[in-house]
Amino acid sequence: QVQFEESGGALVQPGGSLRLSCAASGFSLAGYAVGWFRQAPGKEREAVSCVGSSSGSTYYADSVKGRFTISRDHLENTVWLQMSSLTPHDTAVYYCAANTMRSVCVSPLRQYEYDYWGQGTQVTVSS
Repeated sequence: QVQFEESGGALVQPGGSLRLSCAASGFSLAGYAVGWFRQAPGKEREAVSCVGSSSGSTYYADSVKGRFTISRDHLENTVWLQMSSLTPHDTAVYYCAANTMRSVCVSPLRQYEYDYWGQGTQVTVSS
């Protein structure tokens, strides 16, 4: 059974940092690009970041460039999203998913190419 589990979300003050984790079981992430997406209340889900199979391919939405860093470890079958300088605009449910069609990140990220979505982890940035 394939499962993606996001974790690490929390309530954090503006300017704070969080590290989100995306752990996969029953499925090897190694050959695929993995993306992080988020959905804020009342808004459509949007792409945040992506890392390719070799980690040399990455993508960041303009809104998070310079603040977020994506990384992965094939042995741990996990992808992380390090978030810093958080603002209330970053408040959302964050999801990870694997692009089973590509091993590299292609901009713009096409959500229909991504499978095995997890339940998400809530990030709330508020004072």
